[in-house]
Amino acid sequence: MFFLSIIFKIIIIILPLLIAIAYMTLAERKVMAAIQRRKGPNIVGIFGLLQPLADALKLFVKETILPSSANLSMFILAPILTFILALIAWCVLPMGEGMVYSDINIGVLYLLAISSLGVYGIIISGWASNSKYAFLGALRSAAQMVSYEVSIGLILINVLLCAGSLNFTGIVLAQQKIWYAIPLFPVLVMFYISILAETNRAPFDLPEAEAELVAGYNVEYSAMGFALFFLGEYANMILMCALTTILFLGGWLPISSLVIFYWIPSTIWFGVKTTILLFGFIWIRSAFPRYRYDQLMRLGWKIFLPLSLGWVLLIAGILLSFNWLS
Repeated sequence: MFFLSIIFKIIIIILPLLIAIAYMTLAERKVMAAIQRRKGPNIVGIFGLLQPLADALKLFVKETILPSSANLSMFILAPILTFILALIAWCVLPMGEGMVYSDINIGVLYLLAISSLGVYGIIISGWASNSKYAFLGALRSAAQMVSYEVSIGLILINVLLCAGSLNFTGIVLAQQKIWYAIPLFPVLVMFYISILAETNRAPFDLPEAEAELVAGYNVEYSAMGFALFFLGEYANMILMCALTTILFLGGWLPISSLVIFYWIPSTIWFGVKTTILLFGFIWIRSAFPRYRYDQLMRLGWKIFLPLSLGWVLLIAGILLSFNWLS
């Protein structure tokens, strides 16, 4: 029975996530079409609602092509590793009060460890493909992810200093009086831009620059190999937006302390906030041109790193001053 309960918990987390990933792809195509004054997918199903299922079926039945010069075992392992890491990161994120698979006290450290391991799947895919385009894309992605993880780590320290906990539930409950998005608004902006770069999204999608690298690190992949990379990328997008909701927007807490909002389930609040942040991802992709690689690195190392470090010192100083006064 214990084993069955574990399996049931895993299914409850993974199944809605996979559905969310599928319809995130449709939402992206629809929103971008509206911004560009097009219709977007509208053939398969009513208003194109079955388009993600058609895309999944197409990728599932396509032939998997394995390059003759590739390191086959590593080539096959890379997308599987990327997808699995994108899924197991969700086990510490609370989507409602008590709605978390494992409410560990070092949830933030666990999430940082899993997100840093995501680089390996991309590096392995670029190296194992034995293709110059794939290898260059993998190098770009690894450098980009490592660069912005430094800023993300320093930004997280600001939230941890305010909350006094590494537990995600504790961080959410610490925002009952005020969301951290209000006092830490500049930090929230830096964090949001950093997660765009961390997930290789536009305008920081340099590893997948079509004009330069064809498709980047996954250029040699087809069928389910490509699909797993695709699923992993969108799972990471939703993960990072959910993380932003927990750290800065009060997680599942309602938008106001007014009683009229308390009849709405906590998971609805969490989903609405995460959806708004995901809409920002799509909007930014439609509105901004791609950065050059030197601009990307300059932003990470010369602007965000000093700013985030300065905010850590400022927040630590303010909190220490209040402790002395009290």
